[in-house]
Amino acid sequence: MAANQETEDFARLIEALHPWLDQVMVIGGWAHRLYRLHTLAQPLEYAPLATFDTDVAVPAQLPVAGQDIHERLIASGFQEEKIGEARPPAAHYHLVSGETGFYAEFLTPLEGGEYKRGGQRDATVRIAGVSSQKLRHIDLLLKAPWTVEIGLATGYPTAESRRIQLPNPASFLAQKVLIHQKRDPADRAKDVLYIHDTIETFGGALPAIRQEWEANTRPALHANAIRQVEKASDVLFAEVDDTIREAARIAAGRNLTPESIREVCSYGWNQLFR
Repeated sequence: MAANQETEDFARLIEALHPWLDQVMVIGGWAHRLYRLHTLAQPLEYAPLATFDTDVAVPAQLPVAGQDIHERLIASGFQEEKIGEARPPAAHYHLVSGETGFYAEFLTPLEGGEYKRGGQRDATVRIAGVSSQKLRHIDLLLKAPWTVEIGLATGYPTAESRRIQLPNPASFLAQKVLIHQKRDPADRAKDVLYIHDTIETFGGALPAIRQEWEANTRPALHANAIRQVEKASDVLFAEVDDTIREAARIAAGRNLTPESIREVCSYGWNQLFR
């Protein structure tokens, strides 16, 4: 499979992260895209949603021997863009020579309260040299990962085949629901489409994902969060609303109706989480 600019840019990021690939995880839109490479995925006629940014989840502690992640990113052609007034500032890591606007950002679990002593928000931390944003429910994504391999055969020009960790789909889907109310309307609609497409991607393997939910994801959640996930079908997919309509609009060209999105999400959710 031939590489394109997006897969070339992503491959460059993965090469920079190579020493930590068994500890960090690709999440967000790129995880959704890479699910297509998993052995349990089924072929789909439409392309995955495009995304310019790569979210990388990192644990709170990440050992470094030699160059840290920041140094390897800079050496690979990335530039740090500091954002906001947090200490340390949040950051995007842009590929300087890229034509697609490709960048990476790093996320790590927020544990405890959202504010430090003295009232300052506990929003960021430096891990292995890079600024990482602290967010709720990242810890859920880091549990019981699935893996895929990328390389020249799949259109990613890495130096050799690389094994990448992704959230197991049960955690990926549950986290989408748990953060739903804190997302802006456009992101909520995109997340609904991610849910729909993930259910279709693994439509022939829903029992395996349900097993992940019961064995690994559900036990990691508070009782309130479990209820929120299990009732999501009734709350989010009981009827077509503006969020689902916007999800259908985002999927322009795929002949998806709002009702078909709602039906797939409702059916899949009940199979996985009820």
